[in-house]
Amino acid sequence: MFKQILRKLPRKSSKNSESRDHGGNNATYSSIYGGSRSGDLVSEKSGYSSVSYSTEPNSSADVGWKGSDKPCENNVFSGYEALPAFKAVPASEMQKLFIKKIRLCCVVFDFNNPTKNLKEKEVKQQTLFELVEYVTSANGKFSETVLQEIDKMVSANLFRSLNPQPRENKVVEGLDLEEEEPSMDPAWPHLQIVYEFLLRFVVSPETDTKLAKRYIDQSFIIRLLDLFNSEDPREREYLKTILHRIYGKFMVHRPFIRNAINNIFFRFVFETEKHNGIGELLEILGSIINGFTLPLKEEHKVFLVRALIPLHKPKCLAMYHQQLSYCITQFVEKDCKLADSVIRGLLKYWPITNSAKEVMFLNELEEVLEATQPSEFQRCMVPLFRQIARCLNSLHFQVSERALFLWNNDHIQNLILQNRKVILPVIFPALEKNARNHWNQAVHSLTLNVRKIFYDLDPELCKECLHKFQEDESKGSEIEARRETTWKRLEELAEKKASSSEAMLVPHKANAHASPGLIWIDTC
Repeated sequence: MFKQILRKLPRKSSKNSESRDHGGNNATYSSIYGGSRSGDLVSEKSGYSSVSYSTEPNSSADVGWKGSDKPCENNVFSGYEALPAFKAVPASEMQKLFIKKIRLCCVVFDFNNPTKNLKEKEVKQQTLFELVEYVTSANGKFSETVLQEIDKMVSANLFRSLNPQPRENKVVEGLDLEEEEPSMDPAWPHLQIVYEFLLRFVVSPETDTKLAKRYIDQSFIIRLLDLFNSEDPREREYLKTILHRIYGKFMVHRPFIRNAINNIFFRFVFETEKHNGIGELLEILGSIINGFTLPLKEEHKVFLVRALIPLHKPKCLAMYHQQLSYCITQFVEKDCKLADSVIRGLLKYWPITNSAKEVMFLNELEEVLEATQPSEFQRCMVPLFRQIARCLNSLHFQVSERALFLWNNDHIQNLILQNRKVILPVIFPALEKNARNHWNQAVHSLTLNVRKIFYDLDPELCKECLHKFQEDESKGSEIEARRETTWKRLEELAEKKASSSEAMLVPHKANAHASPGLIWIDTC
């Protein structure tokens, strides 16, 4: 009797438990993306040995706990205690205890206040570790009852409203996004274990796909995708891994997942331009595109043109450009006929006033051209090298320098030289202007090297282009001289008209004494 009364009294939390609740024992876990984890999350539970287990089942836990999004008060959870360990019960009772522990973890605590419910949070954290260990070592198929309870627990803990402040709102142009301090979720020490539990459950061989798809359904996937807008990069990394595993295991959901990601991109490009998880979604797509079979389906080509290429439009392209470039290049490598559509798409969204973005476009263009065949190159080379000529004459030395580096790629140089009779007349004026008066010495030297390549290969063509450039230059000088002459004549006419108007506005001397005011001559 006395033991039961003492058990109900509030216990004073130790400093160690406080530090653990604040994330002091938070380990960093590598994601399961291509094999087993390098470090076992469950092994960390030794740091929580201070949690005492009751040998008798807790009556409140037997009936299960309902999750709540509202902050929890200390007195509400006076009966929230740890359940027995799995080793303490016979094998026949393990599934029942597993369900009880899942129900115990459905309770959601307020992590914005680190002083609230310290004991209960510690109990829940230890229970989550045990659930992860149980799912990892399970040797029997999960029943429908278990699946239903798992769905409730995961939904209660993970699916919550986010109030993200997208990174592009905090960044001024030119700032390195890698240096920005990410926003960390205070509940992450518990959320991480729930994500680990979900990941182990999805990849477990004991998870029956036909049965589990009733709970990991389209609604579940949509809510999972909504969490990609989280500010915490650790959460987005787990989500990326879990969604990729769901895509691989639940084949029935594959078209839906692709369409749902497609809709996120549409909303991002054409409406909000605010989302934190575009890079992670593109990483998933990069792996998916890599697995496409040939010939490519028409829906995949439409996805490239309507969803991926427009992602070059937002100002915050630097956040996800590396992943986007990989996806685009994968398409071109799968089907070289798509190179023309991709290059024309890049030209459509080519930046005009953003030099840093132009450098990114040129980097991507080199990767695309490296996978482009001569027949596709010839279809788009004229508009492409008109744009490259503008880049060569850019006053921003990095843009001009990056455009000249295209000639360092052997495949691209061969494509250019094979079609030099078309390309050289387009870019020769830009090369000549750079060679004459570009302010940057490195750009000047690179321009001379590129021009020498053409002179060594085809001097006659270079002479023709130089003669044409000199003719156009002289014509341009004549046009400029005529324009200046015309402006001078207009200025003279304007001065004459102004002087005649002043003469007509002189006051009438005869009537000057009649009135203190001036009498003006009516010119009408």
